[in-house]
Amino acid sequence: MEEKIPMTSNGYDNLSNELKRLKFEERPRIVAAIEEARGHGDLSENAEYQSAREQQSFNEGRIMELESALARAQVIDIKSLSGDKVLFGATVTLEDSETGSQHSYQIVGQYEANLEKGLISLLSPIARALIGKNKGDFVDVITPKGEKSYEILNVQFI
Repeated sequence: MEEKIPMTSNGYDNLSNELKRLKFEERPRIVAAIEEARGHGDLSENAEYQSAREQQSFNEGRIMELESALARAQVIDIKSLSGDKVLFGATVTLEDSETGSQHSYQIVGQYEANLEKGLISLLSPIARALIGKNKGDFVDVITPKGEKSYEILNVQFI
């Protein structure tokens, strides 16, 4: 049996929308580009054709990846969760013990992680260190730049 993939409802919706866009907008656009490039003659030396075929391959691969992820998705209703313990879906505010700087991250599924938006994967080192900890706890995280220590200032499920 295939492993379930934890996902927020927002993450599920975003992946569903991406899948629809790839299938119903990108796929037809790429097919049209291939047809147009075929009309330019010799396919072996046709850069437009090769480029369109590469786009098609990438697009179809991403479609398969998204379909698989959505089929295995275990959507977790974050709004039904509460408490001071860090769980999947929690938005955690941390304070760097060394610099005093504060950062907030939401722990999400691997397919919805986006560090620029403050969304970190459940599989990331920082999320793994945080899971199961409570507000007020200190955690040590091994990062590429070395070990960092953080205090958990707040845990929210929003």
